[in-house]
Amino acid sequence: VQLQASGGGLVQAGGSLRLSCAASGRTFSSYAMGWFRQAPGKERENVATISSSGGITYYADSVKGRFTISRDNAKNTVYLQMNNLKPEDTAVYYCAAGARVALVVSSVVGSWGQGTQVTVSS
Repeated sequence: VQLQASGGGLVQAGGSLRLSCAASGRTFSSYAMGWFRQAPGKERENVATISSSGGITYYADSVKGRFTISRDNAKNTVYLQMNNLKPEDTAVYYCAAGARVALVVSSVVGSWGQGTQVTVSS
């Protein structure tokens, strides 16, 4: 599956952004999907993951209560709604597809999208 992320930008602290990741192919609904981010000088980390059906979600503690992952299998798209953004959320955000939630959370993924930059100013 090929992935195309979009929706990044510059926002003030406390603001919101919604990232989208559009997938090509007819098998999107069989994949667990995750959002990752990588800040300068830091390792890439998983911030949110959703199961193939959308019934199971996982969030990193750093974003819990502020970010929401969702998916629309009819549109082959996964979203990341980011609210109450903080300067420490500044990073390049990537979407990824994997076989199961547990694997995606562990960064075992089959496909990566290109990154989209999110910058939060204080």
